[in-house]
Amino acid sequence: MIMVYYLMIRVYSYTCGKVTISQQVTEIKKVGLAMHHPKEGEYITIQSYKHDGSLHRTWRDTMVLKTSNQSLIGCNDHTLVTEADGRRWVTREPAILYFHKKYWFNIIAMIRDNGVSYYCNLASPALIDEEGLKYIDYDLDIKVFPDGEKRLLDVDEYEDHSRKWEYPEDIDHILKENVKILVDWINEGKGPFSQAYMDIWYDRYRQLSGKQ
Repeated sequence: MIMVYYLMIRVYSYTCGKVTISQQVTEIKKVGLAMHHPKEGEYITIQSYKHDGSLHRTWRDTMVLKTSNQSLIGCNDHTLVTEADGRRWVTREPAILYFHKKYWFNIIAMIRDNGVSYYCNLASPALIDEEGLKYIDYDLDIKVFPDGEKRLLDVDEYEDHSRKWEYPEDIDHILKENVKILVDWINEGKGPFSQAYMDIWYDRYRQLSGKQ
């Protein structure tokens, strides 16, 4: 739980006015994904929190495909998901996950019969410790359909939580800037949005899992 408290303290620093946005981002980059390096093929837990520190959602047994000081790539395949209210469900298809310590979003690329669908979460940069990967979910999502159609989701939820938990203006600004970055990536077919990327990491998952 120490890393959860650290994550919350860094974000709450905005509200208290003790740390500027640039200092905040610098601190997250220093800690970022460098706290713990899961090994390739290792399974980890992913924990999503809300701005008030409450646990939002947990994924068990995400396979690590690659990790570095900058990013983590993983895969969920029939992964157990637990919601904050205790409800449980299992993911239906393989999904390649992307986290980066610089960007305030993470990307889930779901491999389906009709193509790849993307669910992009606006969120704090992730931190990793011995318990798993942790981040704060900031409500806004971008969904990308196999035909390239894009939808910005949960705007009402973001506005409600922004008022309820008093999201600092700096966070509001950086999240909206990262929405623009995501849209650029989608339009340019960059990183996780390229077919070559998906082929490489899905093949790697099949090798590590023995499903090839």
